Amino acid sequence: MAISDSDYKLLWGRAAGICSNPGCNQDLTVMLERGAFNVGEMAHIIAHSEGGPRGRAGGGSDAYPNLILLCPTCHKKVDKAPEGEFTEEMLLRWKVDHEREIRSGGKTIKFETVDTLKQAISLKLLENRHLWETLGPQSEAAKADPGSNLARVWDLKKLDTIIPNNYFIMNCIESNIKLLTTATFKIYLRFKAHACTFEQNQYGRLDQYPLFPREFAEEFCDE
Repeated sequence: MAISDSDYKLLWGRAAGICSNPGCNQDLTVMLERGAFNVGEMAHIIAHSEGGPRGRAGGGSDAYPNLILLCPTCHKKVDKAPEGEFTEEMLLRWKVDHEREIRSGGKTIKFETVDTLKQAISLKLLENRHLWETLGPQSEAAKADPGSNLARVWDLKKLDTIIPNNYFIMNCIESNIKLLTTATFKIYLRFKAHACTFEQNQYGRLDQYPLFPREFAEEFCDE
């Protein structure tokens, strides 16, 4: 059975498009003037075939729990190394720790004022908006060349940049919630509803989900 598109997106998104080897952390999206491509490889933790690296009777599945995102060099290294050098337990730990680090970005940051909190959030919002304006389906580039690979690049950047940015924003706010007024907190809750369902929509299409609330940008974005 081939790796499904939903498992591919889940793996890429939860790893933020970065090699999960803690000694590597290579960005796996290569941006070029004429487009972009990804070099990430979905490695099996338990080999798909019984005789493969870290193999066992019946072989490992092609589903997300048995996959880890690696760069080509690390993938080759863990599969070509002598048996026992890179164990199933080690690769699982790499994956769990890496994904936890991506998800926890911003949790430990404490701000003294709401202005410094908003400044940090503003940078992430500006990056998200830049990606939408340059790669999104309504961007000038996408309209000018509908047959380009921008749609694929946009899908990748939603997973490896926008979703992690959204987690950073939510973590920062929830770790500094005392700085918000009741009115601002209500605006944040609308953003949180959007961010959570936006991610779900990348892994499995929803009929509808809350759109990005403009008032959140007005409240938190410097520009």
